[in-house]
Amino acid sequence: MASSTQNHQQHFPTSSGTTSAPPPTPSTTKHNFTSTSDSAATDLLSRLLHRLPPTLSNTPLLLRRRSSLASTTTTSPPVVPFSELNSSFSTTLPSVSELGFFQLTSHSIPSELARSAESDSLSLFNLPRHLKHQHFPRSWPLGFDDDDDDEEDTGTGDSLFLDSSCSTDSSELSLSSLREFTREMEKIGFAVVEALLCAMGLQNPAGDDPDSLCSMMWVSNRSGSPDDKLVGSGEFYPYVIGLHYQFRSQSCSLLADPGWVTVSSSMDSILVTLGDIAQVWSNGKLKKVRGKPALSMEEGNNSSPLTSMSLLVTLPLESTVSPLYPRVVISNHDNKNQNEDEDCESNEVNTFNSFSFEDYAWRVYHERVPLKDPLDRYRI
Repeated sequence: MASSTQNHQQHFPTSSGTTSAPPPTPSTTKHNFTSTSDSAATDLLSRLLHRLPPTLSNTPLLLRRRSSLASTTTTSPPVVPFSELNSSFSTTLPSVSELGFFQLTSHSIPSELARSAESDSLSLFNLPRHLKHQHFPRSWPLGFDDDDDDEEDTGTGDSLFLDSSCSTDSSELSLSSLREFTREMEKIGFAVVEALLCAMGLQNPAGDDPDSLCSMMWVSNRSGSPDDKLVGSGEFYPYVIGLHYQFRSQSCSLLADPGWVTVSSSMDSILVTLGDIAQVWSNGKLKKVRGKPALSMEEGNNSSPLTSMSLLVTLPLESTVSPLYPRVVISNHDNKNQNEDEDCESNEVNTFNSFSFEDYAWRVYHERVPLKDPLDRYRI
């Protein structure tokens, strides 16, 4: 499967920083669903909040104080060895489906490569601001995103969104380790998607088409302060699965379907989160995690910079997202004094309407304050 697709590159910036036609705006968006008064009111409030100053509307400000809302009990995620990926899902799938995340161990990425890639990333964050935007111009959804323009620090630090090639015009930047790390993470990500869908009895929609899936490397960096409890990014981008490399043994918080949950995984493992696209594909059977893990600051080391590196297995912008199979609902019209086999009827229903991935990605990425699950507007 190709590391990047031609269709994907039609929307993402080229090496010169130019893009094709701009993404849709809410005013021109069309949806395949029926609006309700509740969703309309929520959308209006979302747009109003989005226009507030960044210091008021920034989600990461909420993440910094999220420790009181996150679970006080640290959960150890289910462990799935990469070397036994297909066989392990046969036993761990129920818990993985319910939680929306698991820990991938015994993978093929050497720790030395991961730390070299981390070093490459730190060198990018240490560049002067004008060079960051010169080498990686901001063009949704790729490029540098920082909070230097905010009137006060909101806790986001810098984020860098790269396509799977980690391309740049600069000949001065050495990104060989970052590129190799991204390629290896992508291989693992595609294998996990295939194994997960196979375990659920679903056919991979990518099939033999290498352009049906793509990936994005999302790197964040921040130096903590004593008041920070959690460090995360307020940006959200839709994905099938997210692979978050664990550079150290450290707890983090995830925004899962039931709410915030604190998890702890071992060093050099990969924390895998199931995304919103996976939930739609499974017709609601898989729980999801929104965004990326919010890292907890280590006690006694609050001044050290934290780097998080996540690879998102996602879709080309022109894709349509639909359930891969309808959910079968068994109904019994008369359950008294009747033979169950004769009276039960099975009806095939969908939990979600189909929708445009580009439209959905634009909406969730720019909605700074998540008032509710953005998939609710597409639920049947």
